[in-house]
Amino acid sequence: MSTDSRPTWEAWANSVPPLACARTLEPCHDPVATATRLARARLADQYMVYETEGGVWHFAAGSTVSVTAHATGITARAAGRTWTADTDGRPLTAFAAALSALRDTGGTGRHFYGWAAFELAHLLHADAEAAGDDTLLHVLVPSVEVTLAGDRTLVRAVDEAWARKAADLLAEPPARRGAPGELPPDRTEEVIATGAAAYGRTVSRAVADIRAGLLEKAVVSRKVPLPAEPRVDFSETYLAGRRANTPARSYLMDLGGYRAAGFSPETVLEAGEDGRVSTQPLAGTRARGADPVENERRRAELLADPKEIHEHAVSVRLAWEEMEAVCRPGSLAVEEFMAVRARGSVQHLASRVTGRLRPGAGPWDAFASLFPAITATGVSKRDALRALARHEPGRRGLYGGAVFRGSTGGALDAALVLRTLIGAGDEAWLRAGAGVTAQSSPERETEETCEKLRSVAPYLRFAEDRSDAC
Repeated sequence: MSTDSRPTWEAWANSVPPLACARTLEPCHDPVATATRLARARLADQYMVYETEGGVWHFAAGSTVSVTAHATGITARAAGRTWTADTDGRPLTAFAAALSALRDTGGTGRHFYGWAAFELAHLLHADAEAAGDDTLLHVLVPSVEVTLAGDRTLVRAVDEAWARKAADLLAEPPARRGAPGELPPDRTEEVIATGAAAYGRTVSRAVADIRAGLLEKAVVSRKVPLPAEPRVDFSETYLAGRRANTPARSYLMDLGGYRAAGFSPETVLEAGEDGRVSTQPLAGTRARGADPVENERRRAELLADPKEIHEHAVSVRLAWEEMEAVCRPGSLAVEEFMAVRARGSVQHLASRVTGRLRPGAGPWDAFASLFPAITATGVSKRDALRALARHEPGRRGLYGGAVFRGSTGGALDAALVLRTLIGAGDEAWLRAGAGVTAQSSPERETEETCEKLRSVAPYLRFAEDRSDAC
């Protein structure tokens, strides 16, 4: 295994084929359905659909070019070859170095798609031993990329064959599909309630820690396993859920060992190629339904609730401090403070902190400072991570981590993995959490997790045919 990372990554980057073919096509009228159809076609072993700001959908697929990082080692693949190196306990640094090599070898116009597991946080902020041996970071450099914008459809591919495959799929009329299976409302509520009693006890233990002065806030979550049969259909769940939700970002993927269909309420980081960066902490929650009068009542209640306001304020304070570590002095601003944002079945208090990267800092430096989102961990992060290790059984994996799209020119758009259907191997599950403070009650925090699960659970779709379940 090589430990001289720069020559390793330059050799890898020189083996990555450019997206040499480009086609501009007519815009599509239903981008979410089109992106879902491209994913369902399984053009390659790995794919991601990623919805960015402004209703632009990106589809990426490939299988030959990837980078995967664990706590101790990193592996890059391209052109049928494999490169490896030690990480010296800094997998994110090695990961960023590999992608920088792709830029330095003339790939400034390339995009990459990937995810970061929650356990990366232990290496960045807490106890390295808690990171475990599982994959912490995975990225795909696609062979074909389709951008579905309002004014055009852009296809970019490594060769004419890949470009033709994508263009032919886009030209085909949508195939008729049978209606996927759904859970009846009473069964949906049974799924949502799974583990609620145990979760309430976990909240009580976290409140005791906080009142003992061990930490200020912990975002405690619970996992909701889904039945093995019938198998959940990720693409149909994504399509149904996106039509009903109002996310900051959405994504559908089968990438690096995880399947996911998600409707993220917030971004961990938005970094532009011009050095502008922002983060969007959301904390403080009330349910949201079909009755606008009741929604407004809950909105007013949210804005007046001391516990929710305190929870939000400490999240914004820490986001500011984390941005301050990587931004130019004087460039930080809170552009939005305690607005109320609708996110599917809930509404949140939302703020946005912006700044400009200091000289010598890049998007991955900002990501390292901000990850994982404070709204998925707690305050302080180090103490909250230790509390979560004590109180939550098992690993979070993708939940509470990030799904991202970036460019070799320095852009990085990372969505917080919440409100997401997750699958690995033969298992599929939902997960939801709530911010616990000294004022929390187990009953209210448990109900908050139920409110959040209703952003996904009613839109679960199932396929009798196992081949349709990916």
